[in-house]
Amino acid sequence: MVEQIEQLNAVFGALSDPTRRSMLDALRSGELSVGQLAAPFEMSLAGAAKHVQVLERSNLVQRRKEGRTYYCSLNQEAFLAAQQWFQRYSEFWNLRLDKLTELLEEEKENSDD
Repeated sequence: MVEQIEQLNAVFGALSDPTRRSMLDALRSGELSVGQLAAPFEMSLAGAAKHVQVLERSNLVQRRKEGRTYYCSLNQEAFLAAQQWFQRYSEFWNLRLDKLTELLEEEKENSDD
């Protein structure tokens, strides 16, 4: 359980940065090199590599080496864990909003009488 919480913390920490979110968005189309991930941001390879390391530690991306080039791809499992966490709260709020709707409808019916 503690490991799951730490993993979720790493995922949300990685997602907190707009550059890393943009990198993840770019990876939706398929595997990219670290250089390709860095290009839109006009950052050094070292700067991009730091972002990739955070994404890799959170398991949002997997990295492989081919020659001197590192390639990254999305890891769906980490996204599913975050989605499941959000789903619990989505269900909670949907129930609350349904109850609010019922109460408002009852109030409207009572005021029409």
